[in-house]
Amino acid sequence: MPPKHHSMNGIEIIKQYIDRVIHGDGKCHGMKVLLLDEVTTQIVASVYSQTEIMNQQVYLVSNITSPSLSSGGSHLKAVCFVRPTPSSIEAIGKELEQSRFAEYHIFVSGILSTGLLRTLAQHDTSEKVVQVQEFYADFVPINEDLWTLHMSRSSLAMTVAAGTSWAPKHALQYERNLQGLQSMLLAMKQQPTCIRYAAHSACAEELAQDLHDAIQNDDIFHFRTPSSSKGGLHVLILDRRDDPVTPLLSQWTYQAMVHELLGLNNHRVLLKGAPNVSKDLEEVVLSSTQDDFFRTNRHRNFGELGEAIQTMLKDYQKHTAQHSVENLNTIEEMQAFMDKFPELRSRSHTVSKHVAIMGELARLVEVCSLMDVSQFEQQLACTDDHTAHWRELLDKLQSRTIKMADKLRLGLLFALRYEVSGNIHMVQQAMSKGGVPADFVNLVPVMLRYGGVKSRGPGLFGDGDHVNLVSKMTKSFMTSVQGVENVYAQHVPLLMETLHALIKGKLSSRTYPVVPGSSGGVPDQVLLFVVGGITYEEGTKIAEYNEQQTKLPSGGIPVVLAGTTVHNSTSFLEELKLTSL
Repeated sequence: MPPKHHSMNGIEIIKQYIDRVIHGDGKCHGMKVLLLDEVTTQIVASVYSQTEIMNQQVYLVSNITSPSLSSGGSHLKAVCFVRPTPSSIEAIGKELEQSRFAEYHIFVSGILSTGLLRTLAQHDTSEKVVQVQEFYADFVPINEDLWTLHMSRSSLAMTVAAGTSWAPKHALQYERNLQGLQSMLLAMKQQPTCIRYAAHSACAEELAQDLHDAIQNDDIFHFRTPSSSKGGLHVLILDRRDDPVTPLLSQWTYQAMVHELLGLNNHRVLLKGAPNVSKDLEEVVLSSTQDDFFRTNRHRNFGELGEAIQTMLKDYQKHTAQHSVENLNTIEEMQAFMDKFPELRSRSHTVSKHVAIMGELARLVEVCSLMDVSQFEQQLACTDDHTAHWRELLDKLQSRTIKMADKLRLGLLFALRYEVSGNIHMVQQAMSKGGVPADFVNLVPVMLRYGGVKSRGPGLFGDGDHVNLVSKMTKSFMTSVQGVENVYAQHVPLLMETLHALIKGKLSSRTYPVVPGSSGGVPDQVLLFVVGGITYEEGTKIAEYNEQQTKLPSGGIPVVLAGTTVHNSTSFLEELKLTSL
């Protein structure tokens, strides 16, 4: 369920901006060409399919730097939507010099500097630019309450380099995070009353301070606070390295599972090479804005998903039986069938797509022994039992049915859990003996330098300031007495404990300081931003939290989770290799 507050529904926010862009904010009528850069292409695609765009009097969608634009159309109008970067503005400048279209409507996804605006003016020698506007659509809304900047490859390296002599190497990535955060606030039309950050993270602290300074120094952020608002919007900036466990875990909800096992990038899933998959299903789109079944079931677990797909299949079979060609006896029935045919074909593709994805997920769970692996992962993440865990780790590392990537994840989880009490050298030896390649084994010390006890903030294994010892013991006792409802879903990301402490007004100001000039208290709304990236598991937990909040008489305290990128274990470990730790 999307958050109750309309201004916090990222998909609606971006849709409204894109609608205005396509129609030139009401000033561009008739056929037009839509020119985008690499990032804005992803932003537009997050809320609209190409077909939906084309149905709005758009003749062509193209990259602003694409050579396919060699022949323009003097009668066509051009709508440009790009990030306010020197390279994108320069590309528009070159387009203006060639002057291939009747007029130009230019929209940028963030704050446009005076220098870049001057660059545009200098290139507009034909005076064809009708308007230049800032529309703050500088992030990708994957779900209503899950937003990302889609920055891959260097998000962890940036956070590690912060506060060191290596920081200038990552200045562009840092600036992108700051601009993305600014855009989110401007899109929400909210000025935060409080900005806080994870004290252990130099990157989070710098980002929080720079965000605060930007708000103070630019009137554009000064929105009127509603009279009904008491605590206002709180922004809490966290760091991925405070919780390196969550990205390492197997996932069992639909959206998270697809990303972990198949990869879910720009709403696309590659099934090429999977057995028994037809050619038209080798690459499929999985988007909550274009697929009702996915939107309804994206947070359901594997068992519930199987039942939902069976129900959908039965409904489809029943529906097609009613519209069978053999039942057509009159011209009217034939016409009605032809009218229904596009819908039937679309429904057929949707059913085939989800059956194919589910089939491949089930196959991978089986061949990779993931149920066995996941159960042990959950134990490592949630319980403390060194002797039993060491015995089981050795057993798993020697197993021939467990894949190398999964052995690596288990070794890393064990090392994080028992960094102080365990013998890390023995863990590495056991991994090598189990056939884990040397470059994988070498990631163990890298992981500990990245997210070990000396590098991360408190709280990961229940040792945080905001984790009450009595409640921790009670929780542990109740779990052991009652058993766990789902052994594959015991883990709760650290981020959720931090959030619950924040909304109760109990978040430690020592561990999560308030930027000077901000006010504390209990928020009305929360924006959580994680430098270094977020996960779909965290996204699911936030969605469940927001769902519960909507049932409260007050409407609750809605939360948006945002981050540099969305990790699965593969992307997380690939980026870890690039940190130079």
